[in-house]
Amino acid sequence: MKQFIARIAVVVDDYDKAIEFYTKKMDFLLIEDTDLDEGKRWVIVAPQGSNECALVLAKADGDEQASRVGNQTGGRVFLFLYTDNFWRDYYKMVERGIKFSREPEKKPYGMVAVFKDLYGNMWDLLEPIESEE
Repeated sequence: MKQFIARIAVVVDDYDKAIEFYTKKMDFLLIEDTDLDEGKRWVIVAPQGSNECALVLAKADGDEQASRVGNQTGGRVFLFLYTDNFWRDYYKMVERGIKFSREPEKKPYGMVAVFKDLYGNMWDLLEPIESEE
């Protein structure tokens, strides 16, 4: 049996602004952008080198969904971006104007800092410590 999480929906207010943020500031790849009619699109972005999990940028439909843009988890870290080079990505993101709400810190599991995306969703940037198995 094989299972994995393939997509995670992130509620956004504008497809094009979200695509620009994720592709220009975070260096994600635009995997798909398909028109579904009536103003809806199927938009998928993923970190470079990601093999299975990607984000679906889902435009809010109605007031209830719009109220969740930027706060899908009540202010907790929502997504975890693993990297093979923490400092390379941290400095690039700072240079591109991404705001960090928690400064870099060495933890037992790796180097980590918390940043906010375009909408205020909280992410961990994390370079995990490789196990010596």
